[in-house]
Amino acid sequence: MALSKEELKNAIEEKATKSPKPQLYIKDFYKCDPDSKPRVIKNVANEMVREGRLMFWSSGSTTMYGIPSRIQDEEE
Repeated sequence: MALSKEELKNAIEEKATKSPKPQLYIKDFYKCDPDSKPRVIKNVANEMVREGRLMFWSSGSTTMYGIPSRIQDEEE
């Protein structure tokens, strides 16, 4: 059974915080809830960006997600 929206947000935030890499592809979050469709996970991740819990990071060719404090530390 798929996680609720709030449970999925918490799982995504935990994955982004504990990951050895500061930036993650959207597909890295698919493992947070294998029962949810990729589109649902992407919509939740984008909502988290609007809330300030995640932020976009771009390498120029692809867009990734990360915890704002981890990305800013990496760029300094």
